[in-house]
Amino acid sequence: MYPQERQDEILRILEKHQYVSVSYLLKKLHFSSATVNRDLNLLQKRGLIQRSYGGVELVKDRSVPLEFRMHKQHHAKECIARKAAEMVQDGDIVFIDGSTTAQYMGPYLTDKERITVISNNLMLLSYLSDRGVECICLGGRILEAPSMTGSIDTVDMARTYRADKAFFSTGAVTDDGAVFCGGGYYDLHRVMIANSKEAVYLIDSEKLAHQPTKQLCDFGGVSAVISDHDFSHLRDTFPNTQLITVEL
Repeated sequence: MYPQERQDEILRILEKHQYVSVSYLLKKLHFSSATVNRDLNLLQKRGLIQRSYGGVELVKDRSVPLEFRMHKQHHAKECIARKAAEMVQDGDIVFIDGSTTAQYMGPYLTDKERITVISNNLMLLSYLSDRGVECICLGGRILEAPSMTGSIDTVDMARTYRADKAFFSTGAVTDDGAVFCGGGYYDLHRVMIANSKEAVYLIDSEKLAHQPTKQLCDFGGVSAVISDHDFSHLRDTFPNTQLITVEL
């Protein structure tokens, strides 16, 4: 069994039980203590699990459920998504993450010619596919019901694609341009950014109030930032990043 397969199995066990002892994992996995502990340390470093004395628990992003997030900051997200969709050119291959902000891009992409959308958002892909857009689903375990995949398999599949642009959002940002991401989507976002010629960060002002989690990057790591919050004071700090403020 490869390391990623072992780690995925550990996550499956924790999805079922939420908390287990290390000794329980050793019995279930039939690997050495050193091997399992190495896997646990890597998963904890990625923000997916939390180790305690003799035990392991799954880290759950304590965020608003998906169906409610879709309706929060509705107008701001729609304005941000409309502006983001203007950056998609005919013939582009684009990553779009599973965020509710990026999902609002859907209606503004249907008139584009010959584009391909790669996403872990099953709902977005179903919408676009029904309207003739070429779609590729990043499979794997459902991380947020009913429509968001997010697992080692999802990340591995994303690694096999290259895109012209990636559009993504996260749960928290600071006014000095630090981008934070919950553990569940951290690796997927990193791959999307790395495998795209341009990365566009979509963020509404409400995320400024959120407690930061794990830092993904800063504004210097993306090509553009689209927000209803005015980040123009950071233009000298990030001269190579386009900072776009949408009017609500």
